[in-house]
Amino acid sequence: MDETLRRAMEQDIQMTHDRFVQAMETRLPKIEPESLERYFAVLSKLVAKLEDEAKSLDLVMKEMMAEAATLLMAEMQFRQNRG
Repeated sequence: MDETLRRAMEQDIQMTHDRFVQAMETRLPKIEPESLERYFAVLSKLVAKLEDEAKSLDLVMKEMMAEAATLLMAEMQFRQNRG
């Protein structure tokens, strides 16, 4: 990837990250306690994996897919039972 394209991609990632933070700041006060706990579990695992610089992003994604599946299923079941 050439340097100009890389810089543009990094800027796009930063912009998307900023939008994510803003969206979550708006949503957090409205999230049910049970969902909030599951969201924190997923987010804290992701951040811990990203902090481990020895892990490739590919490995982080594979591990997160496996670990988050249980939490995502719990969230879906919570929503279905609440409905």
